[in-house]
Amino acid sequence: MTTIVTLDTAALEQKVKAMYRAVAEDPDGEFHFEMGRALAQRLGYAPDELDRIPAEAIRSFAGVGCYFDLAEAKAGQAVVDLGSGSGMDSFIAGLRVGPSGRVIGIDMTDEQLAKARRLAASGGWPQLSFRKAYIQATGLDEACCDLVISNGVINLAPDKREVFREAARILRPGGRLALADIVTETQLPEGITCDATLWAACIGGAMQSGEYVAAVEAAGLRILRYRENPEYRFISANAAKASAKFGVKSISLSAVKA
Repeated sequence: MTTIVTLDTAALEQKVKAMYRAVAEDPDGEFHFEMGRALAQRLGYAPDELDRIPAEAIRSFAGVGCYFDLAEAKAGQAVVDLGSGSGMDSFIAGLRVGPSGRVIGIDMTDEQLAKARRLAASGGWPQLSFRKAYIQATGLDEACCDLVISNGVINLAPDKREVFREAARILRPGGRLALADIVTETQLPEGITCDATLWAACIGGAMQSGEYVAAVEAAGLRILRYRENPEYRFISANAAKASAKFGVKSISLSAVKA
């Protein structure tokens, strides 16, 4: 008899929240991934822009790539950041859209939201707000934004197709999706994909790259650019081993809504 193993999504949510609670509260702790300003600059973030946003947000930055050249954010635009964390990318977006624009960060972890809100309020960023919600169910109005961004988060979602459909729903016609995320070259085995701990570590939930692109397009978004981010690397032994064995890697892409 074949035993069907399924992912415990409730356990996954708790593990993800616990990990990113630690990212917000103890950014100098031990994680399987790099964090902070050195990582951001190696991925391609401009030092002069990093100098203009809260240093505390940068310390808790755990992204996997820089996609802002693909985003083409403009002054006055409305941006939604899926999985905004402590807010580094939201602050960068805030610089790009200026005081006449607005940025809404979406996150499910209370500690990340509290940190981002505190930094925005204390630093005078009226164009930024942060909302508690799931990235696949933001609760935002249809066609409410010009740009959706996300960094290293969609791989954590149990149903990535649902996330892309939500991104397409909230984008205006002609709006753009720009993101960085973790994908694989080959399909991961069931023992990994059904392990909530490995999902929370940005390994178990990684989708095969071809399927990832197909899921974006199935949501009604046309791929504009797709590239790998060789500057990103996992630092724990287990994560590095999985990366080598299954081709787990970071990519960035942009897509437009017809």
